[in-house]
Amino acid sequence: MADRFHVVRLVNQHFLKLWQQHDPEGRKNRGLLSLMRRHHWKLASVQKERLRQYLAQPPVLQALYFAKQQLNGFLVMKSLKAKCAKQMLPKFLALIRLFEQSPAQALAATLTSWLEPIVRMWRFTKSNGITEGFHTKKEMLSRRAYGFRNFENYCMRVLAQCGCNGAINRV
Repeated sequence: MADRFHVVRLVNQHFLKLWQQHDPEGRKNRGLLSLMRRHHWKLASVQKERLRQYLAQPPVLQALYFAKQQLNGFLVMKSLKAKCAKQMLPKFLALIRLFEQSPAQALAATLTSWLEPIVRMWRFTKSNGITEGFHTKKEMLSRRAYGFRNFENYCMRVLAQCGCNGAINRV
């Protein structure tokens, strides 16, 4: 699934793996982990200073962090007009080409294969969040009610949990 949530999650996972390769000890620090995962615009001034001090040590981490922030900046864009999306696409492709020459080659390959859904994310804000939510409700219901003998009862329970108004279509 290539919706906004999954793409941002994938970028963060790749970034954290690369970070662990370059600084295994820093990756274990939960405070730094929290700072590295956040968007830069959501950091307080004290947090920005602490992060700046940490990134000043190994220069490769600073480059990785800023590349991740730049990539996330592209991924969180919403409701762009077609003209604006066309202007952003070459910049995004250039960033992916930079990743192809870096240790993040796997990330670049994935982003290239997901290019169409990513551009679609820029234009349209809808996601599959509602589907994911209903799937989670069904999973939780199945765990609670393990061993339903009658599938029709299970279906009615799912409809009741997901906000059905009582109109059940029986065939």
